[in-house]
Amino acid sequence: MTGQSPNASAAKTRNPKNNAKDTIRAADVEAYLRDHPDFFQDHLPLLDILRLPHPTGGAVSLLESQVALLREKHRAMEQHMGELVERARDNERMGQHLHELAKTLMRAENLDAVLALTQDALRNELGAERVSIRLAHREAADLHALDSSELATFDPLFSRGKAQCGRVPAEMLDVLFDDTEEIGSAILMPLGDDTNRIGVLGLASESADRFQPDMGTYFVTHIGDLLAESIRCHVERTHAAA
Repeated sequence: MTGQSPNASAAKTRNPKNNAKDTIRAADVEAYLRDHPDFFQDHLPLLDILRLPHPTGGAVSLLESQVALLREKHRAMEQHMGELVERARDNERMGQHLHELAKTLMRAENLDAVLALTQDALRNELGAERVSIRLAHREAADLHALDSSELATFDPLFSRGKAQCGRVPAEMLDVLFDDTEEIGSAILMPLGDDTNRIGVLGLASESADRFQPDMGTYFVTHIGDLLAESIRCHVERTHAAA
């Protein structure tokens, strides 16, 4: 009778393929590599022989895959940096517009000049298609006047205390603009606060994408503050002269 040698039997027992306890699972390898991210620094030759599936078909080495991934991240970073640079340029331009508007308002001789110069600046320098400035506590015959019922329409805006962008309530647009059915988006800015309502500044566009609800209102807020302060100064000056 032919028997199996003890050595062969022991080797079979030690063979990982025949011993479940010695079987290395994929999860174990993954866990080990996660715990030792620098493993390949000491085993660089492995990078070139490991094969990974590639979206375009076939397989590439781990090293090639990492290079491709780095290139993609580099392109995304370049795009992001380009967007940041463009945004910085836009902010610089807006800052310059604010500076010029402040100087213009300082030169205004009276309140009518303040309103006219502000409207011109918003149209010419900021590209606003429609601009409306309506003020409280004005003579009824004044084109810029808001009567008490019209002013009450903006109660939610003054309670909000900041600019409102995008699709604003139709009743507010009706007070500020003509042909409101052609308006796709707008910005409304309260002038003053809920205890001292000076008026309302409105910018409108036929494009629904021009003014978005999530857009920044930093510069519009500063324009509103400049305008409100200039109006306040001229009103006080007029009352003092009277």
